[in-house]
Formats: sequence, structure tokens, C-alpha cells
Amino acid sequence: MTNAPFGLTRRELGLGLLVAPVMLSACAKPAEERIGAATPWRDIEKMARGQTVNWQAWAGDPKINDYIKWASETVKARYGIDLSHVKTSDTTAFIQTLLADKSGGRTSGGRNDLIWLNGENFSAAKELGLLWGPFAERLPNWELVDVKGKPSTITDFTLPTEGYESPWGMAQLAFFHDAAKLASPPRTIPAMLAWAKNNPGRFAYPAPPDFTGVTFLKQALLELSVDRTPFYKPVDKAGFDGQTAPLWAFLNQLHPVAWRGGKSYPPDYPSLRQLLEDQEIDIAFAFNPAEALNAVNAGLLPPTTRAYILDGGTIQNTHFQAIPFNSSAKAGAMVVANFLLSPEAQARKADPRVWGDATVLNLAAITPAQRQLFEALPKGSALPDEKSLARALAEPHPSWMLALGDAWRARYAT
Repeated sequence: MTNAPFGLTRRELGLGLLVAPVMLSACAKPAEERIGAATPWRDIEKMARGQTVNWQAWAGDPKINDYIKWASETVKARYGIDLSHVKTSDTTAFIQTLLADKSGGRTSGGRNDLIWLNGENFSAAKELGLLWGPFAERLPNWELVDVKGKPSTITDFTLPTEGYESPWGMAQLAFFHDAAKLASPPRTIPAMLAWAKNNPGRFAYPAPPDFTGVTFLKQALLELSVDRTPFYKPVDKAGFDGQTAPLWAFLNQLHPVAWRGGKSYPPDYPSLRQLLEDQEIDIAFAFNPAEALNAVNAGLLPPTTRAYILDGGTIQNTHFQAIPFNSSAKAGAMVVANFLLSPEAQARKADPRVWGDATVLNLAAITPAQRQLFEALPKGSALPDEKSLARALAEPHPSWMLALGDAWRARYAT
């Protein structure tokens, strides 16, 4: 967020409220049943005109909020849709609301019509029948999505999206540092430990359950493990301790030489970056390769800041838009999702001056004029090079997000 705080757990949902998945035809009222499998797109656009689409989206970054404001103004002018940003800091509460609606039989007139989500939230919502669809592959701009070159556009944390999510942007873990102070940063997890031992107090990571913090744990676990196969399946409690042993051994050595001796941790990514800004640490990381450049452009970090991807690759995923099962503006939500996949909207979002969120599109599938929108984007020395970004690691199964966070807190939280 850029991958926003997506950390829903089935424990938080209170899964005593078990609800059978509902298919599209079963969860829609008659007025919405007009969106059938053969409904022409022009008819969907007609239905969308005049609708209000309430878009549940993370509001933790002014750049993202400004982009959503631009998108709202654009779809209003072009499609007659009132797009309202329902600002949130946590998608969990909304998924809980959807579950309560489902349990109470509220199958129409939902509070929101479009949701920004991925990972565990998607896993839980789809399993419980809280999403409407499939719809993504019916969007006209779907044919521009790079499903072969970017397989995470159709697989969310190992789970097939099956048309219940429309991809929106790409995220990848990137590290950054001030090259004037640290010319050669560590480029593997073992090298990071060796560097930290030689530079005590100069490395930190956010405390789980922060998304970026848990992503660091997953990154370390993948790199330190000989066999990564278990991490792409649901957590096996019987094998968990043995499978994660290399991670805890690494952290047990790292913490004594980390910032504040491992007795305190920044609570989230902004706090981690602040430590770098204040020169309390020498390396930071974010789940957005353009984050360092954004900070340089904002005057928060020096022009000598450089970003890089670890030699063995870093975790990459896609974030998506989904439509709740009881949305009252499904046609409008589809039109908005399609607009967000347009080359115009994707190029604007990829601009580091605007956001810096990587595109999900196949640039070979768009016109030369549209491709020029991407080729004209500003480059900077604070961006990782394109070749290194290709070193991407797939996200583990969503169950590992919760399991690692819980295990970390049990061992290290004070």
C-alpha cells in the first residue's frame, strides 16, 4: 500500500456466523438481475449513469487520496457517476459489516459498492460469499491486463481470483538508503544480519501485525528456507515450528543489534521512514518501489537516496477492487473498475509525482499513443531499475500473514 493495512483474520470475523457462498443470481435483487452474462457493456454504462458508488478505500496517504479525488471527478464528468471515497484505515471493519449483513439477510442496499482489498480479506470475503461476481473478465479493459507476465493479477496470495476481483496496481518490497552515508547496502537477508552486527542500532522494522512488518518476516522466511513449498499452502500447525525455525534464529540474532536493542519497534511504515529521515537508522523499506522517490520529491529524504531490490528478489503482489454482494450500484462499480484499468488512469497512478503505483497492464497490448503515457513518466535514481524489479517472489498463502504475526507477538511483544 501502498498495500494498505489488510490484516483480516477469521478470528476477528467471528466465524461462528458461517454463511454459505452465494452466487450472483442468488444475491441480487430483480433490478440488478438485468446485469446478466450477455448484458452489453453499453447497457451497463447506461444503468451506471446517475448512480452513486461508495468506494471503501484506504485513506492513509494524501497522494492516494488525491488520486481517488481525480478519479471521482473524471468518472463524474464522463459517465455521470457520483464516486464517493469512503475513507478507512482498516478493511477489517467493513468485512465484518458485510458478514453481519449476510447473516441478517440484507442482500441489497449495502453501504458500499466497491472495496479495495487483497490477501486475507479477499480469502475470507470470497469464502463466505461476501463478494458479487464474477465480473472482472467482463470489463472491456480486462483484455489489457498482463495476466501472463504478471500472474498475481489473477492470483491473490496464491488464491485464484476467478473474476471476483479486478486488479488495480502492483506492489513490491523495496529497500532504500542514503548512498552518501551507506554506499554498499546489504543485498541479502544474511548479509543484512552481518551488516547489523557491524552497525548496531542502525536497522529497524515495523512491529507486526503491521502489514510491512509482517511482509519483512515473510521475506526473511522465504530467503532463509531451503524448501519454500509449505509457504504457498495453508499453514500446517504441526509443521509450523520447524518450518519457521530459520526465521526465529535470524531474529534472535538481529534484535540485540537492532534499533533500541530490539526492545522497541516502530509501529508502522511511516514511523520507519521517519527514523531514516531523522538519521536514526540507515536502511528502510516499503511495499512500493516508488516510495523512496516520492519521499525525495517531497523533500523528506536527500537526493542521494537510492532504492534497490534484494539479489534473490522481493515479495510482490497485486491489489484489487471487488464488489460487495449487496452493492446497490453494481453497474456503477463495474464502470469505475473498468476506468481504473484504462491506460490513462493506470499511467497517472504510475507517475511517482502522483502516486508511483506500478501498472497491471501489458504495455504491448495498448496503442503507441497510450504507451507513450508510460514512457514519458519521470525516472529517478531513487527508483529500483526495471531489471531488478523483475526479481519478484510470489506472496505466500494468506494464512501465513496471521500465523507469523501471532507467533512474533508471542515471542517478542512486551
